[in-house]
Amino acid sequence: MDLGRLLEYLVENARVLRWFAYVVMAGLVVADILIPSAYDRFPWESIGGFGAFYGFISCVLIIVISKALGYLLLYRGEDYYDD
Repeated sequence: MDLGRLLEYLVENARVLRWFAYVVMAGLVVADILIPSAYDRFPWESIGGFGAFYGFISCVLIIVISKALGYLLLYRGEDYYDD
């Protein structure tokens, strides 16, 4: 199977792949909640699902802050260079 056909197959089955990824991620969160960690440096690391929650909140904050900085510092109006 060449790369072109493989990419076409992945694009055609994007919905199935997306749901598969969601199921795998949810399974990892459930496993993190059910299986206790053997080594925790901080007390909050022993809370089940903390890593997934912290990672999700961190990604959302990175996106929000970068969009805000982009709007404040980078974006200009359409007539910015007009006299």
